[in-house]
Amino acid sequence: MIVIQPRSPPENHTAGGWIAHDRRKGVAGTASKKKPLSKRNTKAKKSKAKAVDINPVLETAEFAYKATNLVQINDEGVKTAARYIKTKLSVDSYTPCTWRTHPLHICPDDSADIVHPKNKRVLDWIFLISTLNFSFWSERTSKDDVYGVEWRSSWDARATKTEGEHVVWTGYWSLVAALDRALADDHIPIIDPKFYSSTTLCPDSLIEHVFRSAEPREQLPLMKERIAMMRGVGKRLCDDFNGSFLHFIESFYQKHDKKGTALDLVKMVTDTFPEFRDESIVDGRKVYIWKRAQILVAETWAAFHPPSTTTAVRHPIFPHGSQIHLLTMFADYRVPQILHHLRILSYPPSLLDILHRGEDLPSGCREEVSLRTASIVAVERVRREMVRMAKENKREQGEEEISSVLIDFYLWDLAKRIEDGEDKVDGIETAEMAPTHRTRCVWY
Repeated sequence: MIVIQPRSPPENHTAGGWIAHDRRKGVAGTASKKKPLSKRNTKAKKSKAKAVDINPVLETAEFAYKATNLVQINDEGVKTAARYIKTKLSVDSYTPCTWRTHPLHICPDDSADIVHPKNKRVLDWIFLISTLNFSFWSERTSKDDVYGVEWRSSWDARATKTEGEHVVWTGYWSLVAALDRALADDHIPIIDPKFYSSTTLCPDSLIEHVFRSAEPREQLPLMKERIAMMRGVGKRLCDDFNGSFLHFIESFYQKHDKKGTALDLVKMVTDTFPEFRDESIVDGRKVYIWKRAQILVAETWAAFHPPSTTTAVRHPIFPHGSQIHLLTMFADYRVPQILHHLRILSYPPSLLDILHRGEDLPSGCREEVSLRTASIVAVERVRREMVRMAKENKREQGEEEISSVLIDFYLWDLAKRIEDGEDKVDGIETAEMAPTHRTRCVWY
């Protein structure tokens, strides 16, 4: 018999949501001298941190997958899907640089140093998006009723002369569109931690305005929790990292002597911010999932990834190599759905019945933990099969190029295109597309 306990809420969290810290006076709104490193960072400077080479997410997911014994991984489905995904990534030229092709993404300036204001903006933008990247599913059945943000068709609409073309962005993209709209149209510095951590400069009502929905659609779920999380992470950045994610990255440089990996950065994020500690307890053992912490690092890695044709250029965040293959997929409610459709995952009838009835799964329950941890293990097995095939074909492509991160990016995009009727899976046997599971929480 397994015992699954709900996730231990991080500090400053209550049943009603996250409790924001009091704002330190004199920090927000004005330029200030650079603060000295915190005690945490000073210590790191004296004694460099040891690199992490085993991802506790994968290690504990393997344990939880076996312990829950509910969702199963189909070995033949893994092999078939690995061939399919490998072919698609090649045919579609799907690389880390694909990240820059989405119209809503604010892209870095490759000609400038990482500390350039444009690149600092991108880092703060990615950080806030990753902080708020959770719970976009709706209980409403009509697509015209779900939360959506009306805005132009791209961040660069003025440059492409499509500024007059407006669309309604839904799901995850509604979050991105809302922040872009606030920056470009409303001139609200919403991505600045010194701004959004301050209840004086940025009252709750202003944040609600930033995320206003296109009428007559519903409002964004968990708004109070989102606001409280913004206050919490913003205060931590202001207190310990001079008010920006850039200075957090600079502290990461110092801690690891510029030799830190993507996994090292994930660990630093979860050590620093309780709001990113996505964890459960199974049979008395802590299970790490860290969806938003890993996707924060993966988005940063992809956004600043040098053009694939310029192999001599080092990654500005990970100049000695990212070891991105050590990260896992990002366990949400969308990717398990496409893994089941591709017959990588098998659901028992009892779980399918819950999904089709639209029942809510509490965060940390057996079914929810099984869905998420099975997905983590399954995508890692797909990755290893793709690496095996590459070596068998004597391709030069190695683990750094074949990562669960890139597989996740592709699968998430595929699932969305299928949902929107823009794509379908051909050439391999698939299962009926089951509904996504419904868990209302701040973790994903």
